[in-house]
Amino acid sequence: MRTPIIRGGAALAAAGLTLLAAPAPATAAPTPSPGATPVTRAGTSFLTATGITAGQPVRVDASTGDFLYWSFPASAGQRHEITATVSLPRARTGASTWTVEVFDGLRRRQACTAGAQTPTVAASAGSVALGCTLRQVRSWAEPWSADPLPGTYYVRLSVTDLPEPDLGQPVDVELLLSAAGEGSRDDGELKAPLVPNTRAGTVLTGDPAAAPAEADDDWFDGDWLPALGSRWAWSTVGGALAAVAGVVGFALTRRPRRP
Repeated sequence: MRTPIIRGGAALAAAGLTLLAAPAPATAAPTPSPGATPVTRAGTSFLTATGITAGQPVRVDASTGDFLYWSFPASAGQRHEITATVSLPRARTGASTWTVEVFDGLRRRQACTAGAQTPTVAASAGSVALGCTLRQVRSWAEPWSADPLPGTYYVRLSVTDLPEPDLGQPVDVELLLSAAGEGSRDDGELKAPLVPNTRAGTVLTGDPAAAPAEADDDWFDGDWLPALGSRWAWSTVGGALAAVAGVVGFALTRRPRRP
């Protein structure tokens, strides 16, 4: 049995072969829109959420343990991506876990298809990056489903697990919302528009005149006879047959008279 020969990079280079590294997939990070006004505040509940739009940067000074809320409008066919960076203080006693959540107008939590939604960072880390990519907003959905529909959505950023001594420490939050896609393609495209038939017909100016009745010259056309399938015809025929059967039966059963 022969042992397979494994050559290293130097041996392959000596043999005239070159190793090509596979290119890393590049993902375009969301960038703020030029000239967009930064948002410097956040709400503390769904009712006080601060409104933001796609491409509008958010920079907020907060404290560890605060619940930060923002809201944004979503149209059918769009895919939204949320990226957030929290700059943490140096003097911390332990690891912490942060989370970014998205809710629709009915306060239903929407699932994220990509992104670090709930990362945990060590006590020595200076910042934590969070992300959430939502599903495409649908133009319609069944009442029992949790599919994203057009309307107002809410973003909540908070810390879920950290040592109690680290509560209340100052943090810097940067958040950005991006939207991509136009038009809903979840149901396909119509070949022709669904519109009612609105072509106008002939307009009548008055009541149409009734056609004159034709004179019936032939009165013996059989209309006075009962129909073949009517009950009167079958009753008459049945009565006649019954009478004939009665006469025949009486003639066969009566005793002959002796002279």
